[in-house]
Amino acid sequence: MLLLVVNKVLAVGTIAGQIFIVLGLIAFFLYRQDSGNRFLNFFGQHGLLLAWLMSVVATASSLFYSEFAGFEPCFLCWWQRIFMYPQVVLLGLALWRKDWRIADYGLPLAVLGAVISLYHNYLYYGGSSIVRCDAFGRGVSCLRLYIFEFSYVTLPLMALTGFILVVFLLGLQHWYNRRSIS
Repeated sequence: MLLLVVNKVLAVGTIAGQIFIVLGLIAFFLYRQDSGNRFLNFFGQHGLLLAWLMSVVATASSLFYSEFAGFEPCFLCWWQRIFMYPQVVLLGLALWRKDWRIADYGLPLAVLGAVISLYHNYLYYGGSSIVRCDAFGRGVSCLRLYIFEFSYVTLPLMALTGFILVVFLLGLQHWYNRRSIS
């Protein structure tokens, strides 16, 4: 029962995150010159906090699925974890120390994780791979379907959305701080 509730909550959160990304990008490209834009100013000021919260949710969700639900992570999932888990510590420390320059370090990690996640989604939705995912020594295939909510939300899609949210939020924080300095 708990697994079904968590799946639905995270699927709804994934969809909400995707909507936020689309609306945020539209707002950014249309209104980035408007210094009075409340949306961009709010998310620019709080981008680090929100990116940290996203990394905490992504890490906790990942651990929930592997440790509680018993979903064995595939090879690509492990690589995505390598790029998300440190974000909890790095962004948390930066938030605590008010180090707004963390985007210089957090963005490359999030972008690399997003690239791996994008490739995982490419494979998941029918793309061809040169080498089978389970050929890397992990027993589980990268194509194993654990979750399929609302006819399109899967674990790889949740991960991709999480990485893109972290990239977008850190990018907004970086943009806001650069604009505030000049």
